Amino acid sequence: MGTGGPLMAIEGRTALVTGAGNGLGRAIARELSDRGARVVLTGRDRGKLDRVAQECRAGTRVATVDTADERSVAALAVELSAETISILVNNAGIAGPVASLTEISVDRWDEVFAVNVRGVFLMCRAFLPPMVERGSGDVINLASVSGKRPLARRTPYTASKSAVLGLTATLAHEVGPAGVSVNTLSPGPVDGPRMHRNFTLEAERTGRSYAEAEADYVSRAALHRMVTEKEVALAAAAMLTMPGLCGADIDLSAGMIAR
Repeated sequence: MGTGGPLMAIEGRTALVTGAGNGLGRAIARELSDRGARVVLTGRDRGKLDRVAQECRAGTRVATVDTADERSVAALAVELSAETISILVNNAGIAGPVASLTEISVDRWDEVFAVNVRGVFLMCRAFLPPMVERGSGDVINLASVSGKRPLARRTPYTASKSAVLGLTATLAHEVGPAGVSVNTLSPGPVDGPRMHRNFTLEAERTGRSYAEAEADYVSRAALHRMVTEKEVALAAAAMLTMPGLCGADIDLSAGMIAR
């Protein structure tokens, strides 16, 4: 099994979380720390990571990395070579442009795929071998419901998250026989600065008010609301208490149907 069973699934283990300086990465790191994991916070902004480390348990480690850069990831693997990392949470990602496909430059497209897809590939390639050798470990890749359902004017983002789903499903079959579990967590819209910015842009584009843009969007969810960072963090922790979970995609979207 990828974990040591529900009761020992998190406590005492070392978890590496990418994009841990804010948002979902910060929330997940704090939740895992609260549950007894030793967390390694990674990201590009050392200042933000240091602030999150102060919110976590003693022993939390901080390391900077650009997950889209092969040399940076390789250097991180060397820096952390003495760590027994048995949980890898690939959270680092960017939203990319909000525009029709014909208005998106090749550079902007490539930037989204570099962070959202190549970053997952590089981190898995660097940190999976010790897990396979030990015969245990868990990888959670953050995808999105937008990778499974249409989301207008967001083609780079939705395409990149679809790629993460495919990468995860295949990787699970590659390393599952060795005892390593690989899964995706697909949040719906998360209440926070990113969605607030999107609602502002949508309101400007359509001539509606911010409240109208937000209400139209959340009406697509069964619960008529967005999910919270805390809920996503709880879901990530719960996935680690499910030893039989492998090659799965957990949809945490408040019942969202993106269109």
